[in-house]
Order: sequence, then C-alpha cells, then structure tokens
Amino acid sequence: MEVTLLGTGAPEGLPRPDCPCAACATARGSAARAATALLVDGALLLDLTPGAALAAARAGRSLTGVRQVLLTHPHDGPALELPPGLPSAGRVPDGRELTLISGHRVRAVPMDSPGTGYEVTSPEGLRLLYLPPGGAPAGVGEAGRPYDMVVADVIARPDGAARLRASGGVGPATDLVAVHLDHDVPSPRELDRRLAAAGARAVPDGTTLVVGEYHEVPDVPRRTLVTGGARSGKSLEAERRLEAFPDVVYVATGGSRDGDTEWAARVTAHRDRRPGSWRTEETCDVAPLLREDGPPLLIDCLSLWLTDAMDRVGAWDDDTWARSGERELRERVAELVAAVRATSRTVVAVTNEVGAGIVPGDAGSRRFRDELGRLNAAFADECEHVLLVVAGQALGLRG
Repeated sequence: MEVTLLGTGAPEGLPRPDCPCAACATARGSAARAATALLVDGALLLDLTPGAALAAARAGRSLTGVRQVLLTHPHDGPALELPPGLPSAGRVPDGRELTLISGHRVRAVPMDSPGTGYEVTSPEGLRLLYLPPGGAPAGVGEAGRPYDMVVADVIARPDGAARLRASGGVGPATDLVAVHLDHDVPSPRELDRRLAAAGARAVPDGTTLVVGEYHEVPDVPRRTLVTGGARSGKSLEAERRLEAFPDVVYVATGGSRDGDTEWAARVTAHRDRRPGSWRTEETCDVAPLLREDGPPLLIDCLSLWLTDAMDRVGAWDDDTWARSGERELRERVAELVAAVRATSRTVVAVTNEVGAGIVPGDAGSRRFRDELGRLNAAFADECEHVLLVVAGQALGLRG
C-alpha cells in the first residue's frame, strides 16, 4: 500500500497567510506545507484540499483513478471546485465500514473531538490509521495488533499517540508520521527533535511512503538528563519527551511544604500541565524505583534530591561533614548512579545548573554547588542523551 502525502500542514497551511511569526517566516522550500491530504494507492483520497490535483502532479501522481474521497475535518471541507472526474467528497459514519472497488476496506474511527478518523486496510492486510487535525481516538480498546503506519497530529495531540501505544495500536515497528503541522514549532530542526522524542517523523509534501516497508523508527533515548537554569523551560522539555507515552511515573523529589503557598502554586502548575494518565510519586527514594521494572520515570529534580540527601547526612554542618557527612553522601550518590546505570526503565531526569553564577558567600551553599556539579556529571555519564535548556531552547550536548 502506497500513501502519497499531497500536503502535511495544518488546514491553513504553513506558512499561514499574513502571519509574521518566526516559524512562518522560515517555512520556505521543503519546510513549506500545504493542508494535509493523503492519496492511497491512487484509489482513495483522504481530505480534499485546494490544489490537490496540482499537488498530485508535482508528486508524479494522478487523481484520475480515485474512486472515493473521504473527509476527516469536522466540517464539509473548504469551498472549492471539485477537480474533474473526482467523485463527490463524503464521510463514513463512526464505526461503519466501507469496501472500495479497489479492495481497500475503510472503517471510520470515532474521535474525542469533532472529526472522523479512518482505518484503511489494503487487500494484502496492511493497516493505515489516519486521524484529523487536533484529534485522537475516543475509547481506544485493544487494537489486536499494531498498525503498520499511523498518520496523525503528533505535535498538537501527543496524548493520542500515548493512547495508541497503551492499546497496542502503535508498536515498536509502527511508522508514526506527523501531519497537520502548524506554526507552533519554531524550526524544522526543533520539529525533528521533538518528533524523534515521540518516536515519530515528518516528511516533506509530495512524499510517497510504502506502508509496511521497513523504516528505521527514530531511536528514543532510554536515559535522558535535562539541565538548565531557573525558569529555563527544562521541566517542560522533560515532560515533552514523555508526553507521547502512556503510564509515566512522575517522581517529585520536592515533596510538600506545609504553609508555603508559593511552593504549592508551583506544584499545582506542574501537575495541571501533566497528562491525566501519569502517576505521581512524591519521594526521594529514587534508586529503588530505578531498580524496578515498569513504565517510564520522569525525575524532577536531582537538585531537590541532593538537598534531601545532604539533609539526611548532616552535610550543612562543617564538623559533621568532615566526620561522616561527605562519605555518606558519596555513598548515596554512588547508589543512585549505579541504579541509573543498571535500570531497564526509560528515564528522563531534570537538574539545575548552579555553577555559572557568583560564588556563594557561605560554606554550605558552596558545598551544595560543588556536590550538585559532581552529581550532574556522574548522572550525565550514564545517559545516552543530555540536553541543556536556555531561554526555552533545548541544546543537545550528547545523543
């Protein structure tokens, strides 16, 4: 089954008309995208967009063999002239199945938002799932077996990919292709980076993909360290790296602070932006979690873990530090690093960069700065991927 992506952009395209944003200003050449439409084996057109016939011609295809045109958007499509010879555009009711003369079977998949998704099965049994912009499947049950290809709005609805993974609809070999791409990602490089974190990819308009053909799925790093300064966007970056995966365990090392309303507001803001399917563990006993099997861990953050560890060994007192605190802290750090090295879980950890500012004025603060630098370096050594976040921009240091 061959799928030609006549367009891969949002309904308004990219760049948007008259939009002055940075993403639209740089969306030129292969980064420019028309509204998404798919031509399947030359027989099925999914979404009718302006210039579809010209887009097909540019891709070396023709619409003359199209026997069915189906719409996914919650409306009846833009007001445009139907290309000569094309059948009228229609929509399959949710849950109903349509068999084409070409032998393809098309089933309408209910969405959790207005619109219709389509599961297309080729005469050979290959399966494609195509979802509308901003949509994710509603009430996903067991998928039976993974789709060979999923074409969906991965950037706007990463939770849809997470649902499909949880149900078995997206497996290790599923080709997850992002479409309906809009100007909410500032550059092609940043788009590719975010999609790779979700195990997905984007392709230029006019690309023909062969469903079921082997394609190297983006390698999702198993261990990632995200570092940066205060309010740099490092926690948001860490959350993005796992938002397309189900059943994430969020390890909050800061705990609760009775009577501290500002801290409570911070915790609430973090919790509200996390997917509802994620589970939270408020603990600094991170090593046991790393040694267990289970879903991905997001550890936020190592700085607060170190504060707790230094509290437990009395590291703030110079005499206790010299007598036993330094040795006991080294043992705690070594246990954590060994657990990261041996873990079988996917791990994303957040930490702070505190060594780039002024030298602290007291011994305890200098000690914390030094120990955090050592912890960060040891933890990073065990990670396949290390990111530095500055002003909301993620810079790859490793991987």
